[in-house]
Amino acid sequence: MTSAPPSLQQLPVDRAPGSVNGQALPRSVGARAEAWKRRLPLMPALIYVIIVTQAPFAVTLWYSFRRWNLLIPGSNKFAGLQEYRAAFDDPAFRQAAVRTVEMTASAVILAMLMGTGMALLVNRKFFGRGVVRTLLITPFLIMPVATDLLFKTTIYDPVFGFLDYVLKPFGVGQVNWLGTHAIGSIVVVLVWEWAPFMMLIVLAGLQGEDLEALEAAHVDGATTIKTFVYITLPNIKRYMELGVLLGSIFIVQTFGEVFTMTAGGPGTSTTNLPYYLYEQVFNNFTVGVGAAAGIIVLILTEIVASFALRLLSGLLVASAGAG
Repeated sequence: MTSAPPSLQQLPVDRAPGSVNGQALPRSVGARAEAWKRRLPLMPALIYVIIVTQAPFAVTLWYSFRRWNLLIPGSNKFAGLQEYRAAFDDPAFRQAAVRTVEMTASAVILAMLMGTGMALLVNRKFFGRGVVRTLLITPFLIMPVATDLLFKTTIYDPVFGFLDYVLKPFGVGQVNWLGTHAIGSIVVVLVWEWAPFMMLIVLAGLQGEDLEALEAAHVDGATTIKTFVYITLPNIKRYMELGVLLGSIFIVQTFGEVFTMTAGGPGTSTTNLPYYLYEQVFNNFTVGVGAAAGIIVLILTEIVASFALRLLSGLLVASAGAG
């Protein structure tokens, strides 16, 4: 029989945990030292993240309290909250905020509906399912600028566009989609880009369904629609909510599609908040107003992100409890 290990009181002081040079340290000091030893390898990455993310935020916050126009020498002066007030008083800012909500809500809802449909499709077993999954995910992997240019020059072109060619037998031809239906055209591109993302999240929920419950419903004679409404939908509801919140966080920051396809036009009909910030800083050279508007957008985005993180935490806890 093996003898029991000696207790800590029987160990030499220099071998006991939390001792330095033969002198025992308080338990709290030793625990802190061990914790810092574990964190030390992560410090370079933490410092890098702080420099890359927090330093630009601090500079932007500092600029938001100053009235500075790059075209006016000596205009870099402290203005307090006046630049925030100027941003809220600007009708263009309020209109950009409304368009941002419209574009984000439309794109997220349509992308979720399409993503759910695609997830239900590829969740079934059929020949070539792996190839179909790969093809459906591809739009999410393509560089957004390449997608924007493809839609602008190949699909939406009023003379040689593919969309007009397809709709020509139905009496639709040579429509300037980006001129007359600008917001809808951008929303279509956003849906095409983000529907695969929604599909992946919903598909994860579908693959975690209780197969016995589905078989029991089938044996009881439940229709496909009733099975989806009463069994499948409650199981994937939290995944759908997560997809909507995460999609909202990303889509609300849409800039490339607006800049590449319409440049905020016609007029200001597609100017959203990210493009409004770009115009304030790089076209009007009003750094203070642009920085203040950026902080406002950041605060609104953080509010949405906090709900997404809470939902994600709840989802992980529920999954761990089910496991």
